[in-house]
This record gives sequence, structure tokens and C-alpha cells, in this order.
Amino acid sequence: MDNKIPATEKSLQERASRASAKGDRRRAERLRREQRRLAYLRRRRRLRADDVTVVEESALRRAILGSVVGNIMEWYDVGVFAYVAVLVGQAFLPNATPVAQNLFSLGVFAVTFVARPLGGVILGQLGDRLGRKEVLAFTLMMMALATFGIGILPPASVLGVWAPILLICLKLVQGFSTGGEYAGATTFVTEYAPDKRRGFYAAMLDWGSYIGNALGAGFVSVLMLTLPGDFMATWGWRIPFLLALPMGTIALYLRARIEDTPAFRGARAETEDEEPADLAAVETEIMKPEEGPLGFKEMVRTYWRELGIAIVLVAGANTVGYTLTSYMPTYLTTTLGLDAEHGPLLTLPILILVAFLVPACGRLSDHVGRRPVLLSAAVSTIVLAVPVFLLLEHKEVWSILFGLGLLAYPTAAYVGNLAASLPAIFPTRCRYGGMGIAYNIAVALFGGTAAFILEALVASTGSPLAPAFWLMGTSAAALGAIFGLKETARRPLPGSMPAVASQEEVAELVETQEENPDLDVSEIFAIAPAHLVDTEPTVEEALAEVEVAQAWEDKARARLDRATRATTEALRALDEARKRESASPDSSGARSRPAPSESDPVPN
Repeated sequence: MDNKIPATEKSLQERASRASAKGDRRRAERLRREQRRLAYLRRRRRLRADDVTVVEESALRRAILGSVVGNIMEWYDVGVFAYVAVLVGQAFLPNATPVAQNLFSLGVFAVTFVARPLGGVILGQLGDRLGRKEVLAFTLMMMALATFGIGILPPASVLGVWAPILLICLKLVQGFSTGGEYAGATTFVTEYAPDKRRGFYAAMLDWGSYIGNALGAGFVSVLMLTLPGDFMATWGWRIPFLLALPMGTIALYLRARIEDTPAFRGARAETEDEEPADLAAVETEIMKPEEGPLGFKEMVRTYWRELGIAIVLVAGANTVGYTLTSYMPTYLTTTLGLDAEHGPLLTLPILILVAFLVPACGRLSDHVGRRPVLLSAAVSTIVLAVPVFLLLEHKEVWSILFGLGLLAYPTAAYVGNLAASLPAIFPTRCRYGGMGIAYNIAVALFGGTAAFILEALVASTGSPLAPAFWLMGTSAAALGAIFGLKETARRPLPGSMPAVASQEEVAELVETQEENPDLDVSEIFAIAPAHLVDTEPTVEEALAEVEVAQAWEDKARARLDRATRATTEALRALDEARKRESASPDSSGARSRPAPSESDPVPN
């Protein structure tokens, strides 16, 4: 794991190499000595009460509320667009065939996800440098303005070819902002949440996602049932998009009331230490902290394995999730032939069911672990995919509800754990950026294109069961990624100190740190920022250090005793051999020994 050594020690290594190359042996040795000292301190350091973060309940509530509202807005737009996709195609591509209009609408929906990786990379890097709070406020404003812009965009009858072009541009802006929204919100909540309840609190983000989707879908369904068809086709479908502006204003106010996460504030304090005043101070302070954010290339080079696991895992989860949220309204109307007003309504109770299963699955993972819950999601998707689409083929209300209901658990088990599992893969200094890259690449390739791919599979094969095999394939790949995922439930985030909900938990954690199966102190301090490690030892740490030294001394003495006994035995054997030789009849020289040749082996 040489590429995962802490940044300060890595910097010392590089400085020592440069000093050696310049012939400055004294400086190179001093740097290497400092590196060895830090490595020793990391092994010695024990957890103290002031290392543990106590999360204030009021601050946690504000952080969760401010993060959830952004997800509600994002998925409100997803729900609205999925339900008015047919009307959008008619408004912006009026002279095309119904099939072309549907594909255009689904393609425009997928275009949003083209910009998401770019937004994830740029906004993720900014979030690791400027702060989670500032970037999340920016993404929220962009999202609200772009969604509102869709509502006021004139149709093709007014703007001609510019109407669909501008629609695509607005969806690209939405995608760019959304690329930083989910990654930032999950990073924000997971860094705020206590370790033992991180799964539940992080799952609230995806609870907001499905509540937002249900709100959008429900509002559009009410409009379709109450407004005249002609008015709905021209202006009615725009009303849900116009509501994004007041919703965004409220969400922005809520986010303005929260502070940045304790983990980020601690990491930034490490990178903002003042520079030494003179050259002598520079020479003395050779351990200048360099724990800042990673660039894109360095992140990919250092964390390529973690990025790969996250991408495959998100691919499996989003294929199932987007099938239920964005594809099913189209599948029920175009493939199964249900009417556009009542068919999509059948997905609404399932969305509400998923919304309340998500936090339950997050809480479950806090008790049994993230991996078991994710494994159950992947396996249940593989087993249930074909039965789900067989039930949908019956076209009865009960069979459709039952079939969609079977997808509710794997969807909730997947998404209810992603928000807690993925940020825990990356350390604090590159968590936002790593999440932004991995999550948005996967969503762009498998989430936004899910509806388009599934519709194309049905059109090309003529089989309504074709989508089931796509779900099975992506979940089979996710199954392999889950086996490579490290268990993170109830454990501190990498690069961060433990977080608890009360002072009582602090005392218990410090007292039981050696026996706690969820707390690996050596692992925490192996990658902790240098300023947390380079401290004066406590009495307990000094005593522990003495015990370790005594244990090593005992082992060394035991080895020395064994070596001494072996030497004594060898000397005694040599003595006896000489006595036997001198006592033998031909010891006077009657038998001569040949002189050793160069080919004879040299004795040890």
C-alpha cells in the first residue's frame, strides 16, 4: 500500500530523494529520520477523549434537513420529467412520429447525465478545497434556475429548432449541478453523522430522493386528472417545473443555516497552517503539512480500485432504481398499453413504499453491516427480475402492484446503503471528489440511460421480458463489487476521528478501544493527518510504550539465551571431539588428514 501512505510522509520521502539527488546528504538523512519518527508516532498513538467528535443533535438535524431538501428537488424534477415525457416530446418535436417523440424525450432525459461526470469532477474538487457547504449552495441555485427555465421555455412552434436545442442546454445545466449535489450531500451527512448511526442518517438522503420523486409524480398525476387534455399538452405540463424556483429558495435558506462538517474543518485547519517566518524556521520545520485535496489524476492513480468498486456498485443500484422511477411510467403506457392518465399512477404507491423502506434498510445496515444488506439487494434483484416482468405482463392492477412491489426491497436495500458505504471508501481530503467521480460516471452510463436502453431492448427484441436480463446482468456485476467492498458500519471514516452522539459514548470508546471490534486504533492513526499524530504522549501511551519495549526486550533476551545455549553446546561438542581424537590409537599422526582444496565448502 505504498501509494496510500499519509501525504506528510510521502512528501518527506520525495524531499529526501530530491536532497539525495542534489548531494545534500545531511538534509536527506534528516528528512528520512523525521519520516521514521512519524511512523513510530503513528504506531504509538492511542485514542484520547479530545480526539473524539461529539455531534450536537441540533447541528445534525440542520445538516440532514439542509441536505435532504436538495435531493428532494433533484428527484422532484426526475419524477416530473418522467411523467410528462410524452408531452415534452410533443411540444418540442411536434412533427415527429410518437416513437420518435418518446425516444427524443428519453434521450433528453439521458443527456442530463452526460454532464454529471463533469459536474462531479469539477464541483467535487471545489468541495474538497472550498468546503462542502459553499458548493452545495451553488449546485442548488443552478438546479432550481435550470428547472424553472424548462417551465418558461417556448415550444417549437415559437422557436423552431432552437426550442429542443435550448431544452437540451437546460438539461445539461441540470446535470452539471446534480453531479455535485448528491456527492456533496452524502459527503456532508456522513461526515456529520455519528459512526454507529451513519447508515440511518445517510439513508435519509435517499428517503428524500423518493419523496421528491413521489411528489413530482403525484403532482403531475393530479394535473392530468383535473386539467383538460389540450391545456395540459400546451401549458399544464409546465406548472411543476415553475414550482422549482420557490422550492429552491426555501432549500437555499435551510442550507445557509448549517456549518461545514467537523471533518472538513479539521482537515482545512491542517492545510492552512502559517508558513514559517524565516529560512531557519523552514529548515527546522521540515514536517510542513501537505494533507490538501488530491488532483483528478492523482486520485485516479491512487484510488483506482475504490473508484472501480464504487462505479460497479452504483451501476447495479441505479439500474434497478431508475427502472422503477423513470422507466416504468413509459413501460406501462407504451409497452403494456395502459392509458397515460391512470397507468403511471400505479407506480406512485411503490415509490412511497420504497421511500419508507430506505431508512429502515439504512438502520438495518448499522446493526448487521453494509455488505450483508447490499448482498441481499443484488441477489434479490437477480432472483426476482424475471418474475417481476412476468407479473407486469398480466396487465391487471393487482399483478402490476405486486410485480412493482417485488422491486421495492432490492431498490431500497441498494440505495439505502450507497450514501453510507461510498463516502467511507475515500479519506476526508478527497471524499467529495472521489464520490463525485465514481457516482456520476456510473449514473451517466447506467442510470440516465436505463430507460433508453430498456426501451431499446424491448423494441429490438419484441420481448417485454428483455429488461429483466439487463437488471440481472448489472446486479451480477455489483455482486462481485460487494465482495471487494470493505465493511465500514459503526467505524470511523478514513482520515477522520471517531464521531459519537454523547460524552458517555466518548468515555466508553476510549476505555474499550483495545477490545472494541469496530475500532482499529492503529488503522485510524495510520492515515490520520500528521498534526493529530505528532503530539506529546499521555501517561497511558507512555506506559503502553514501555510495555511494548519490555516485550521486545524479553523477546530479545530469550533469543540471546537460546543463542548462548546453542554456542555452549557447540563448544562442548567441539571439546569432546578433540578429546576423542587425542585418545584414539592413531592420534599420534599415523593417519594424516588431506589438506583442504579450493573446491571444498567453507564451513559456517
